[in-house]
Amino acid sequence: MAGLEGTGQPRGAGRATAARWSPAVEDERGIQALELCGDPTEREVRLPSRPESAATARRLAQVVCLRQWKVGPKVTEDAVLLVSELVGNAVRHTGARVFGLRMRRRPGWIRVEVRDPSRGLPCLMPVQETDVSGRGLFLVDKLSDRWGVDLLPRGKTTWFEMRVMDR
Repeated sequence: MAGLEGTGQPRGAGRATAARWSPAVEDERGIQALELCGDPTEREVRLPSRPESAATARRLAQVVCLRQWKVGPKVTEDAVLLVSELVGNAVRHTGARVFGLRMRRRPGWIRVEVRDPSRGLPCLMPVQETDVSGRGLFLVDKLSDRWGVDLLPRGKTTWFEMRVMDR
């Protein structure tokens, strides 16, 4: 999971959290994040460059995919994972104070963009089964239909796109 490498979990913590999780609670948290941070489909949502912002970005992506765009659960799950990876990279590797999240939809496609002020390009590295970090862009490459980086005058936007079935 993005941002958790090298951190320990207290014994039993995962079981307690799993027992309390429910889709309705996550949906409510996503709606709260949408109300608090703004709608990433209407404008870029700026979030502080801290590891906990990955959870906010995941909630925003989930509520947009499921509620607004009515995307299926598998595509939503993959999109949420990839959002987490791009946010994790922005937080870990750019030295930025904030990053931006933007989500777009066009017929047959969804696009997610994470903008940061660094012009350093992300690098797709080969991964091994035993690697404990460095898999983010590998996952983006495998689960998205296409991805890339757009250099900006001040920074860059890293993005991915996924095909979706229109209803």
